Amino acid sequence: MDDNKNLFKQIQALYRGLFAFVVAFALIGVGLIAYMNNPQLFTSDITASETEYVPIPEDDSDKIEDGVHVRTGFVEADGLMETVNNCTNCHSSELVLQNRMSKENWIATIRWMQETQNLWDLGGNEEIIVAYLVKNYPVIKKGRRGALTDIEWYDL
Repeated sequence: MDDNKNLFKQIQALYRGLFAFVVAFALIGVGLIAYMNNPQLFTSDITASETEYVPIPEDDSDKIEDGVHVRTGFVEADGLMETVNNCTNCHSSELVLQNRMSKENWIATIRWMQETQNLWDLGGNEEIIVAYLVKNYPVIKKGRRGALTDIEWYDL
Protein backbone atom coordinates (compact mmCIF):
# COMPACT_ATOMS: atom_id res chain seq x y z
CA MET A 1 0.00 0.00 0.00
CA ASP A 2 2.87 2.35 0.78
CA ASP A 3 4.30 1.61 -2.65
CA ASN A 4 1.04 2.78 -4.27
CA LYS A 5 1.03 6.02 -2.24
CA ASN A 6 4.67 6.61 -3.10
CA LEU A 7 4.01 5.98 -6.80
CA PHE A 8 0.99 8.29 -6.71
CA LYS A 9 3.10 11.07 -5.11
CA GLN A 10 5.79 10.60 -7.75
CA ILE A 11 3.20 10.86 -10.55
CA GLN A 12 1.76 14.01 -8.97
CA ALA A 13 5.23 15.55 -8.73
CA LEU A 14 5.86 14.65 -12.37
CA TYR A 15 2.58 16.27 -13.47
CA ARG A 16 3.33 19.42 -11.43
CA GLY A 17 6.74 19.66 -13.02
CA LEU A 18 5.30 19.10 -16.48
CA PHE A 19 2.59 21.72 -15.86
CA ALA A 20 5.20 24.26 -14.68
CA PHE A 21 7.26 23.54 -17.79
CA VAL A 22 4.27 24.08 -20.12
CA VAL A 23 3.31 27.33 -18.37
CA ALA A 24 6.89 28.62 -18.55
CA PHE A 25 7.10 27.65 -22.23
CA ALA A 26 3.82 29.45 -22.98
CA LEU A 27 4.95 32.61 -21.16
CA ILE A 28 8.24 32.63 -23.03
CA GLY A 29 6.36 32.14 -26.32
CA VAL A 30 4.00 35.02 -25.58
CA GLY A 31 6.97 37.20 -24.65
CA LEU A 32 8.77 36.35 -27.89
CA ILE A 33 5.69 37.11 -29.98
CA ALA A 34 5.24 40.44 -28.18
CA TYR A 35 8.91 41.25 -28.74
CA MET A 36 8.70 40.41 -32.45
CA ASN A 37 5.67 42.68 -32.86
CA ASN A 38 7.16 45.59 -30.88
CA PRO A 39 10.85 45.42 -29.89
CA GLN A 40 10.53 48.74 -28.04
CA LEU A 41 8.12 47.10 -25.60
CA PHE A 42 10.93 45.72 -23.43
CA THR A 43 13.19 48.78 -23.53
CA SER A 44 12.89 52.03 -21.65
CA ASP A 45 15.44 54.12 -23.52
CA ILE A 46 12.86 56.51 -25.02
CA THR A 47 12.81 59.87 -23.30
CA ALA A 48 10.32 62.67 -23.56
CA SER A 49 12.78 64.78 -25.57
CA GLU A 50 13.06 62.05 -28.21
CA THR A 51 9.34 61.70 -28.81
CA GLU A 52 8.07 63.34 -31.95
CA TYR A 53 5.09 65.66 -31.97
CA VAL A 54 2.61 64.73 -34.65
CA PRO A 55 -0.04 67.40 -35.14
CA ILE A 56 -3.63 66.24 -35.44
CA PRO A 57 -4.97 67.27 -38.83
CA GLU A 58 -7.83 69.69 -38.95
CA ASP A 59 -11.23 68.21 -39.66
CA ASP A 60 -11.49 68.40 -43.43
CA SER A 61 -13.99 65.58 -43.86
CA ASP A 62 -16.22 67.85 -45.97
CA LYS A 63 -13.41 69.43 -47.98
CA ILE A 64 -14.02 69.81 -51.71
CA GLU A 65 -11.19 70.24 -54.20
CA ASP A 66 -11.64 70.65 -57.95
CA GLY A 67 -15.34 69.83 -57.68
CA VAL A 68 -14.74 66.53 -55.86
CA HIS A 69 -15.49 65.69 -52.24
CA VAL A 70 -12.00 64.71 -51.03
CA ARG A 71 -12.95 62.05 -48.47
CA THR A 72 -15.38 60.14 -50.70
CA GLY A 73 -14.57 61.03 -54.30
CA PHE A 74 -18.18 62.05 -54.98
CA VAL A 75 -18.79 64.85 -57.48
CA GLU A 76 -19.86 68.17 -55.97
CA ALA A 77 -23.51 68.75 -56.86
CA ASP A 78 -26.93 69.12 -55.26
CA GLY A 79 -27.53 66.18 -52.96
CA LEU A 80 -23.86 65.50 -52.26
CA MET A 81 -24.01 65.73 -48.47
CA GLU A 82 -27.25 63.74 -48.24
CA THR A 83 -25.56 61.01 -50.27
CA VAL A 84 -22.38 61.13 -48.20
CA ASN A 85 -24.25 61.11 -44.90
CA ASN A 86 -26.55 58.24 -45.80
CA CYS A 87 -24.41 56.03 -48.03
CA THR A 88 -20.99 56.10 -46.39
CA ASN A 89 -22.25 55.23 -42.92
CA CYS A 90 -22.44 51.57 -43.89
CA HIS A 91 -20.04 51.11 -46.77
CA SER A 92 -17.25 52.75 -48.71
CA SER A 93 -18.02 55.39 -51.28
CA GLU A 94 -16.13 53.19 -53.75
CA LEU A 95 -19.04 50.77 -53.69
CA VAL A 96 -21.35 53.57 -54.83
CA LEU A 97 -18.91 54.96 -57.39
CA GLN A 98 -18.39 51.65 -59.15
CA ASN A 99 -22.12 51.17 -59.69
CA ARG A 100 -23.92 53.18 -62.34
CA MET A 101 -27.62 52.56 -62.44
CA SER A 102 -30.88 53.95 -63.64
CA LYS A 103 -33.36 55.58 -61.27
CA GLU A 104 -35.36 52.37 -61.05
CA ASN A 105 -32.27 50.29 -60.28
CA TRP A 106 -31.03 52.72 -57.59
CA ILE A 107 -34.46 52.59 -55.93
CA ALA A 108 -34.49 48.77 -56.18
CA THR A 109 -31.01 48.68 -54.61
CA ILE A 110 -32.15 50.94 -51.77
CA ARG A 111 -35.18 48.70 -51.16
CA TRP A 112 -32.91 45.63 -51.13
CA MET A 113 -30.61 47.31 -48.57
CA GLN A 114 -33.64 48.23 -46.45
CA GLU A 115 -35.01 44.69 -46.56
CA THR A 116 -31.78 42.75 -46.09
CA GLN A 117 -29.09 45.11 -44.77
CA ASN A 118 -31.03 47.12 -42.15
CA LEU A 119 -30.90 50.39 -44.06
CA TRP A 120 -33.12 52.94 -42.36
CA ASP A 121 -36.00 54.76 -44.04
CA LEU A 122 -34.40 57.59 -46.01
CA GLY A 123 -37.59 59.66 -45.99
CA GLY A 124 -37.30 62.80 -48.13
CA ASN A 125 -33.58 62.19 -48.62
CA GLU A 126 -34.26 59.19 -50.85
CA GLU A 127 -35.46 61.33 -53.75
CA ILE A 128 -32.51 63.72 -53.34
CA ILE A 129 -29.98 60.85 -53.17
CA VAL A 130 -31.42 58.99 -56.17
CA ALA A 131 -31.52 62.22 -58.22
CA TYR A 132 -27.88 62.93 -57.29
CA LEU A 133 -26.75 59.42 -58.23
CA VAL A 134 -28.68 59.31 -61.51
CA LYS A 135 -27.40 62.75 -62.55
CA ASN A 136 -23.75 62.28 -61.60
CA TYR A 137 -23.31 58.54 -62.04
CA PRO A 138 -25.61 57.59 -64.93
CA VAL A 139 -25.66 54.29 -66.73
CA ILE A 140 -22.76 54.04 -69.15
CA LYS A 141 -23.92 52.67 -72.45
CA LYS A 142 -20.60 51.05 -73.29
CA GLY A 143 -19.18 48.72 -70.69
CA ARG A 144 -17.15 45.69 -71.52
CA ARG A 145 -16.09 45.01 -75.04
CA GLY A 146 -18.53 43.18 -77.22
CA ALA A 147 -18.43 39.45 -77.73
CA LEU A 148 -15.84 38.27 -80.23
CA THR A 149 -17.32 37.29 -83.58
CA ASP A 150 -15.99 36.05 -86.91
CA ILE A 151 -12.95 34.40 -85.35
CA GLU A 152 -11.34 31.40 -86.89
CA TRP A 153 -10.55 29.21 -83.91
CA TYR A 154 -8.00 26.50 -84.24
CA ASP A 155 -8.21 23.00 -82.84
CA LEU A 156 -6.09 22.20 -79.85
